[in-house]
Amino acid sequence: MPFGIQERDALLALRGVGPTVLTRLEQLGYDSLPRLAAAGTDEIVTRAAGLVGSSCWKNSPQARAAIDAVIELARSWRPPT
Repeated sequence: MPFGIQERDALLALRGVGPTVLTRLEQLGYDSLPRLAAAGTDEIVTRAAGLVGSSCWKNSPQARAAIDAVIELARSWRPPT
């Protein structure tokens, strides 16, 4: 199941996070902010690198920064009411 609309909008507002990043996260089973809040950057970039068959996810400072921002948002997320 994909991210909800509010979560998706919040994630897409982060620097370095676009539709492709969200697709990769969903392919890895991270389809909600609570799931992301329990994850770590190393875990996500390692799994993403394996998924796409390229080390760019693991070695790119930009990819790591984007995932750091995603996790930070997930851990502080309070849905709008």
